[in-house]
Amino acid sequence: MNLLALLLGSLLSSSSLGSLSNNTGVQKPQLQKLLILALPLILKYLTSNSQSQTGLSSLFGALGAHQNRGSVESQIENADTEDGAKIVGHILGDDQDQVVDELSRESGVDSADVLNVLGTIAPYIMSGLSAATEDAHTQQQQQPAGGFDLGGLMSLFGGAPVQQQQAPAATAANDGTQLINALLSMMK
Repeated sequence: MNLLALLLGSLLSSSSLGSLSNNTGVQKPQLQKLLILALPLILKYLTSNSQSQTGLSSLFGALGAHQNRGSVESQIENADTEDGAKIVGHILGDDQDQVVDELSRESGVDSADVLNVLGTIAPYIMSGLSAATEDAHTQQQQQPAGGFDLGGLMSLFGGAPVQQQQAPAATAANDGTQLINALLSMMK
């Protein structure tokens, strides 16, 4: 199972949908449809943003600031929606209005409610990605000296194993770039 499936599965559980519905006022069936449409889009934008050094640095900073390991329901109930709105703004950038309008049209959820839902789940998404990155980094550190095992990382998140030459002195920045790009590329 890949990271997208894990995040979607946890957000679509009955208890998570209940917490999200209570927090946003949007009914569960509409939330379910919205989440199925929105999460892949958010992850696609994260992938695209991480292609630049600035975007990658920003993503690492956000991951470091979002390390809540509480239950999904707890994270939704205690979501900092102002922070979530900023996260959504950074992820979607200039396309935010267009994406929100499209999600609203396709899900039947009012645009303001779409923004509210996205702002509520964004901190959880960042926490989930942070946890996955942390787990992958731990696995990387357990590899024999000589490089970053991208193949093992891909297998961990449900991707196909990748053959990679071991670089004798890969830099931390390069390893970090490979890690984030590998995590995000599996969510396409």
